[in-house]
Amino acid sequence: MGKKLFNKDITPNCAYCSKGALAVDGVNIFCKKKGIVRADYSCRRFKYDPLRRVPKLPKELEKFSADDFKID
Repeated sequence: MGKKLFNKDITPNCAYCSKGALAVDGVNIFCKKKGIVRADYSCRRFKYDPLRRVPKLPKELEKFSADDFKID
């Protein structure tokens, strides 16, 4: 029908789980089920929340000069 927005094969990670929230220290995750855990931890109650996922930054483009666009 339409293009799928989210991949079904997401690696579980508490950093983007709907049951987790960033702890005060800014590094760990406070899980409703497990308590304070590492951001890369995951459990069987993982539920993906696409709004928590931070996308990778795009690669920086090459710098071109005016000589690159000259036709000899």
